[in-house]
Order: sequence, then structure tokens, then C-alpha cells
Amino acid sequence: MTRAQAPGKVILAGEHAVVYGRPAIAVPVWEAVATAEVRNGAAGAGCVIYALDLGKTIRLADAPHDDPLALVARLALRRAGLADDPDWRIDIASDLPIAGGLGSGAAVSAVLVRAILLHAGMEPAPELVSELTYAGEEVHHGTPSGIDNTVVAYGQPVWFVRGEPPAIFACAAPFRIAIADSGATGPTRAMVDQVRARRAADPARYDRWFDEIGEIVQAARQALEAGQPVELGPLFDRNQALLAQIGVSTPALERLMAAARAAGAGGAKLSGAGGGGNIIALVEDEAVEPVRAALLAAGAKRVLVTTVAA
Repeated sequence: MTRAQAPGKVILAGEHAVVYGRPAIAVPVWEAVATAEVRNGAAGAGCVIYALDLGKTIRLADAPHDDPLALVARLALRRAGLADDPDWRIDIASDLPIAGGLGSGAAVSAVLVRAILLHAGMEPAPELVSELTYAGEEVHHGTPSGIDNTVVAYGQPVWFVRGEPPAIFACAAPFRIAIADSGATGPTRAMVDQVRARRAADPARYDRWFDEIGEIVQAARQALEAGQPVELGPLFDRNQALLAQIGVSTPALERLMAAARAAGAGGAKLSGAGGGGNIIALVEDEAVEPVRAALLAAGAKRVLVTTVAA
């Protein structure tokens, strides 16, 4: 049996603007992961993927070409030099909420790729895992930025500009963020399409907002590399104000962010496509439990606290 894991992710700053060439920063969330296990099956059984949390059973020989998991599985098998339908059983489980901004689709695809390559005796290099995962992301999201597949494949903080190689960078000091699930789904593809349509109607205004978001992302990286993560708080708030202008925030998300700030968070913003999903809040050690309690009282369905290591 071969076992592999892939983390979730949150975008610290830059969502939506990243689709239009501005930078974004994302970090892995190892407190919520996708897991895949591969076992050799009976001769003639073929390759069967059991996606437990999705309620899906995929027989690779019969799966349509546009099924994201079947697609990445076939691509990984071909890269490993194997036939499209080995006699394998693959079980996938995930802690990540679907359409919640934590990169659930990318994590499930990435862990499937990683497990297949490992079971075939091939080293799952992060750049290859990212490449194959992106193919699944295209089916999920249409025109994904590429940030989700990159951060879940590398499992480290990533500076990302579309069309350029991702830059893995180190934070000079650790920091903690609380991640609160609003319970509402915000499908990435739909939100990206809505922003694209609004930008088409007023490109000058949207490009100005995207430029401002890009400046915030630059400042966030400088703060992280200087060992000053406390500066992220005001940057989160500035980024959120622009995301609200772009039209991807919701009253439920704003309520969670207000609760986090009132309980002592240094700043807060939505993370991901918006329209639902998660918010993130910068928290010092003494604020973790008050912020967690405030978020739950304000309606969060789940609160994770992750440490981004130096």
C-alpha cells in the first residue's frame, strides 16, 4: 500500500487580481489535508478510484474524459509509463470543504497524482505534481490562476505571478492565522466569471483595483521576509476593502471578519474566490481562543488555526 498527502491552502493576498497578471501569496494549510491510498487489486479488476467524501466511484476504463480525477489519474499513469487501467484500488479522503476556498479540488487532484507516481516507483517532483494537477483545475474552474495547484504541490509559501515560474520563499518569523468556514459555498469558476464580466464593462476601474491589490501583495511579502508578520493585519484589511469593491464579499463573510477583529485579530479578509467559503484572520497567541470563540458565535461552521512556519 502506498499513501500520500497534500495540504489545503489559503491565499494571504492577491486573489482575483492574480488572474490578471498581478502577484499573489498563498500558504499551505497542513491542518486540513487530502489523503490517497493505493493498493494492488485483483487481476482484471482495473483501476477504481473511491473518492469517499465526494460520494464518487470512478472506474477508470469507463470514466468520461472530462472527469477531473479520471483525467489527472490517466495523465499520472502515462507519465509513469504505465497503462491507463492498472489493477489498482485508490481510496481518497479529504478534510477540506468543497468550494470553500481551501483548494479542495487541487488538493484531491494533487494527492491522487502523488500517490500514483509513488506507487509506480517514481519520485513525485513538485513541478510535475503541479503541472498535472493544473489539468484537473482547468476542468474544475475553466481559467484557473494556477496558484492552487502550485501551493498544494510544493507545500510551502508561494509567490505566484501567472505565466512565471512560482517562487518558493521563506518567512523570517512564524505567524498564525485563523481560518473560518462560513458554511456557504463559493464556486471558483462562477466567481471568476462574474468578476471577468464586470471588468469587461469597466476595465479601467477594475485594473486600478487590481493594481492596488498587487501593491498590497508586494508589501505583504516584504513584511514576511523582514520578520514582521504583524504588518499583515492592516494589509489584510486593505485587501478586503478592495475585494468588497470588486463584488466578491458577502454579508456573512463581513460578519465573520468583524467578529474576528472585535475579538483581537490584527486584521481579516476573505480568502479564495469569495461569494462564500472562508475568511482568514491574523492572530497572536493570546488572541487565538477569543477569536475562535467569536467566529463560532458569529456563525462559522469550523475554525482552523494554522501556523505558517519560518
